[in-house]
Amino acid sequence: MPVLAYLVKRLADVLVVVFGVSTIVFGLLRLSGDPVALLVPPDATAEQVAALRQAWGFNDPLYVQYVRFLRDAATGSFGQSVVYRKPASTLILEVIPNTLKLTLAALTLSVAVAIPVGIISALKRNTILDTLSMGGTLLGQAMPTFWLGILLIMVFAVGFRILPTSGMGTWRHLILPTVTLAAYSSARTARLVRSGMLDVLGEDYVRTARAKGLAERRVIVRHALRNVSIPVVTMIGLSFGAMLAGAIVTETVFAWPGVGRAVVEGIFSRDYPVVQAGVFYISLVFALMNLVVDMLYVYLDPRIRHQ
Repeated sequence: MPVLAYLVKRLADVLVVVFGVSTIVFGLLRLSGDPVALLVPPDATAEQVAALRQAWGFNDPLYVQYVRFLRDAATGSFGQSVVYRKPASTLILEVIPNTLKLTLAALTLSVAVAIPVGIISALKRNTILDTLSMGGTLLGQAMPTFWLGILLIMVFAVGFRILPTSGMGTWRHLILPTVTLAAYSSARTARLVRSGMLDVLGEDYVRTARAKGLAERRVIVRHALRNVSIPVVTMIGLSFGAMLAGAIVTETVFAWPGVGRAVVEGIFSRDYPVVQAGVFYISLVFALMNLVVDMLYVYLDPRIRHQ
């Protein structure tokens, strides 16, 4: 029952977060200008402009538009796309699997690289291997995502011509955007794993485990790594959210047909429904990921389960 009550509370927090983010986006979009000005030809009459504004509901007071927005959001509907003339939710739901595919691939690569690098760097502290590993993580954190993406395109797509420059198709199209999106997260997580491992490797329970004759792998995985798992899991959860946000840049650089690219195009064309739907679904996925992380806390740390 305590776990169930905790889950219900966290679900309520998810709804509050999604509601707050959607409300902020609604207000900011209304400050960006009139989308009708982008839809009518230069020679349109005042009557035509007024008719179009009335048809899309932009003539209504702001509070009426907000109430309508909340009603539509509660049912998963954000109205018709101003540009594509089809439901905005349909547009976003069609491309959100592409964004999740890219984000999950980058998250998997980040974890697969960061944890071994962090462990090896901690075990080989102050050696040339440690220096190279930490130098690589410093470089990964310092490179802007858009710059790294363009650099990878120039080297592997334009120079060596072994990978496609953009778009989505085969698994080869996924390599460059995945590496671009995972670079910063893997570097940050590797540094966290290294510092956490250095803190616990000198603890009494680790020395006791080694004194018992346990295999080094068992000591590292079952005793040392498990005790740094809470901050690492937290970092992975934050990295997932950062990747969802960073996917906007990555998808734009590689012309990846995802939510980020759809939102960017919606911002430039002032397509309010598409932007609102995109931000709503992205924030929902991010909040649910945080909920999964909180549930992992309960599994990894018995003290949290008891509380």
